[in-house]
Amino acid sequence: MAAKPRLAFVTIGQTPRVDMVPEMVAAIGRDIDAHEFGALDGLSDDEIAALAPRPGEASFATRLTNGAEVAISKDRVEPRLEALLKRIDGEGFDAVVLLCTGTHVAPLENTLMIEAQRVVDKMVEAMGASARRLGVLLPLERQIDEFPKRHIFPGKPTLAAASPYAGDDFTERSRALQGCDLVIMHCMGYSEAMREQVREVVGAPVLLSRRIVSDAVRQIL
Repeated sequence: MAAKPRLAFVTIGQTPRVDMVPEMVAAIGRDIDAHEFGALDGLSDDEIAALAPRPGEASFATRLTNGAEVAISKDRVEPRLEALLKRIDGEGFDAVVLLCTGTHVAPLENTLMIEAQRVVDKMVEAMGASARRLGVLLPLERQIDEFPKRHIFPGKPTLAAASPYAGDDFTERSRALQGCDLVIMHCMGYSEAMREQVREVVGAPVLLSRRIVSDAVRQIL
């Protein structure tokens, strides 16, 4: 019997990501040996608070082990993420799945990496080229101003914010995207249930980042 593929799922927050990884594993549809790693694992509350974005810094939204949402500085968490990925690269995984649609990292030397931002953005770029009005849903209000500096999509996308972690009303928040003919939920924290709520309001195709990434993983197994 062939050994199960060993996959490393890496979040910028804390593990386990019970809100995300089980749904992705089910979507991948293969019997895999899944391991989780988080850039904030092992940090105290004070150490995490010290990573809060300062004025002018780009931000990430992520989830802690206790389910709480936290906003952290992109510039100051990425070195921790890079160090974590470097360590994982030497642990014999068949692939590393980076669970963040907002970060570019250095290529790994020994392991195939599925980098969510590159996978998601390239798909949206291809599909959005034919969209008259592209909509983008983000987890943090502050990211609406940050987004054009970090992502280049066709045209001038309509941006809205709804947190996957803070109990936001997706029906209400997605009304700003009505009239769009394609929407991307641009955060790995968004679930299929959240996508269905947005689709019902918008009445147009809605792309889910975690599903796009899961499909990419399935292709390599």
